[in-house]
Amino acid sequence: MTSLPPIVDAAWLTAHRDDVVRADVRFYLDGRDPRAAYDAGHLPGAVYVDLHRWLAAEPSAEAGRHPLPTPEHFAEGLGRAGIGDGTAVVAYDDAGGVIAARLVWMLRALGHDAALLDGGIAAWAGELSTQEPTVAPATFTPRPWPADRLVSLEDVAALTLDRVEGAAEGPVLIDARQRERFHGAPDGVDPRAGHIPGAQAMPTREHLGDDDRLRPVEELRAAFAAAGIEDGTTVISYCGSGVTACHNLLVLEHAGLGEHRLYPGSWSQWSNTDLPIATSDGE
Repeated sequence: MTSLPPIVDAAWLTAHRDDVVRADVRFYLDGRDPRAAYDAGHLPGAVYVDLHRWLAAEPSAEAGRHPLPTPEHFAEGLGRAGIGDGTAVVAYDDAGGVIAARLVWMLRALGHDAALLDGGIAAWAGELSTQEPTVAPATFTPRPWPADRLVSLEDVAALTLDRVEGAAEGPVLIDARQRERFHGAPDGVDPRAGHIPGAQAMPTREHLGDDDRLRPVEELRAAFAAAGIEDGTTVISYCGSGVTACHNLLVLEHAGLGEHRLYPGSWSQWSNTDLPIATSDGE
């Protein structure tokens, strides 16, 4: 069980800056170089954690664009960044946290102290640094990904079949992508467009205000309630490739709605099968 809340603000980070490792987890789909962005300016003392290299395995049609890495590979990457078994981590990006949430969720799922910086790098009022810190390698012990925090393609397919057959019980499946992708707008990266039948649109960026900080908890809970998620509801979160879906999971926890499950393969895996797809609400 982790002792850190899933989300912290810049004031908290300033007060605890010597107690945590700050991790820069920027990533872009448009071809920009996240390492170059880190080099141009990052939170003082922050280490760069490469999402492609350490937070995902090799992409494939069978597993998706960002399948979870092996525990050993994940442990190697964190150890190189100076993150060990007893290290508390606060991660951030420049997208309101929707990318850095991947690292935070992975750590928390394994029982490590980790939190997301609300508002990301824009929330930091101090000067940025261009100097990469010197870190001593640490020991991060590999642990299996907990089965109770994950669902497989087969799990989600079975849930979809239950929905088709009219079963009222079962988890709520939420899709973290933008609404246009949910409704079938081509994204240029997946072979089919649409969403998993029975899923609810829950674009994780809609949890953020204009300043990229989270909306008040009562507004977050109202948005989840509109998707049928209340206290005690079981939730499965997916997105394009299992990255921004983690932000929905952290926001659920932040809103007091508990810990839930990730479908890592997400749409990038589902769309490479012959399983059914939908493009309208209620399908």
